[in-house]
Amino acid sequence: MKKVQLRIGADLREAGNGAYFERLSPLSGQIATRAAAATVEDVNAAIDCAAAAFDEWSSTGPNHRRALFARVIELLTERADQFIETIIEETGATTAWAEFNVHGSVNVLRESAALATLVTGEQIPSDQAGKLAITRRVPAGVVVGMAPWNGPLLLGVRAIAMPLICGNTVVLKGSELCPATHHLIGELFVDAGFPAGVVNVILHDSKSAPAIVEALIAHEAVRRVNFTGSTRVGRIIGELAGRHLKPALLELGGKAPLVVLEDANLDQAVNAAVFSAYMHQGQICMSTERIVVDEKIADDFVSRLAAKTATLAASDPRTSTTALGSLVNETSADRVQELVDDAVNKGARLVTTPARNGSILDPIILDGVRSEMRIYAEESFGPVASVIRVKGVEEAIRVANDTEYGLAAAVFGSDIARTLRVAERIKSGLCHVNGPTVNTEAQLPFGGIKASGYGRFGGRAAIEEFTDLRLLTIQTLDHQLPF
Repeated sequence: MKKVQLRIGADLREAGNGAYFERLSPLSGQIATRAAAATVEDVNAAIDCAAAAFDEWSSTGPNHRRALFARVIELLTERADQFIETIIEETGATTAWAEFNVHGSVNVLRESAALATLVTGEQIPSDQAGKLAITRRVPAGVVVGMAPWNGPLLLGVRAIAMPLICGNTVVLKGSELCPATHHLIGELFVDAGFPAGVVNVILHDSKSAPAIVEALIAHEAVRRVNFTGSTRVGRIIGELAGRHLKPALLELGGKAPLVVLEDANLDQAVNAAVFSAYMHQGQICMSTERIVVDEKIADDFVSRLAAKTATLAASDPRTSTTALGSLVNETSADRVQELVDDAVNKGARLVTTPARNGSILDPIILDGVRSEMRIYAEESFGPVASVIRVKGVEEAIRVANDTEYGLAAAVFGSDIARTLRVAERIKSGLCHVNGPTVNTEAQLPFGGIKASGYGRFGGRAAIEEFTDLRLLTIQTLDHQLPF
């Protein structure tokens, strides 16, 4: 069992009222982490520390920030085993997923550091003689990052890396499902030499979440909010941010379609579908939730999909090099089972015969999914591949767009020109031609539309999210004013 505290300014602290909460391992049922449960007063103290550190940090040069980021990368590499062990114990992830979090976080840190000298501006021509007009991208202030449990290290680092390289100070709100992992992120930055108050970490129990979140957004020093998580909670974050006039970046849920046209390379499409549906037990916002297949090739596709899926199984990641590990808790597994049962009761065919052991659930294929089934519209966030058969391209596009979500999508076809035209008609923040839906890189803009949120992490697009654009004019010649 790990015991972790809040990180406020230069100090590790217990909560103001001395309260702690416990995170149980989904694998053992034993206490994985005992974490300090912050109060609203603790939140305000963390933000005050971040605000006090802002002036000095925002005036540091880009290469100084880069050097500190390089040190974070060194420490993360040295402590990789500690992070991997903690991620597995707190979330039930496989070793492969925990390792991916480490490698992905290194890439995010490298890419963010590379952008330090691209936080720039431009000169704009003026109609007035002798007038120089320039714009600058300047740090916004204190940034609150709210990270989820499903990519605990990667998404925790992503929540604060670009804000920091842009010159902001940060408060990371950790998830109650992986508090030790998020605590360790704060430790990385402090041990790398970031000044006191630049990086702060708040942890809390689930019952305190509404008050903690509102306090984080309402504080007058907070100038930006970013949140990665469910659409249900994202709506709450967006409403609070709007009420307090705080710009928010929301990366929310998804119901990613993978469209298989009749001329697709079926083995290629099957490999992508299996990877994107079952990687991390389907607990990724980009996971393939709907496989939209032309009926002309559907039987062949489903047969190949079943054969490929049969090579996978879920088990305890602590005792095997399994492809699939545990869902984050038994409640999630129960919900997946409810969605599957509802679909089967309404006529879907259960292609696989999945075994279940508590929160560990084998991969599932449902064929013949239709709109009246809950799983057609609801995000499962589990190891379920739902096959929807369609007649031709137009119906495939209609079904792919028949969702409130709009994060990731993919289209498979041999006629690249036609496949690209289909991809361009799918309403999503990102779409991949002949590639999996779980598909991104640190330098690429990442985010969704519709109920999948707004704003973009990744690459140069993120600079605009975490800076303010200021205009400065300099009059070098006398200018005749009207009076």
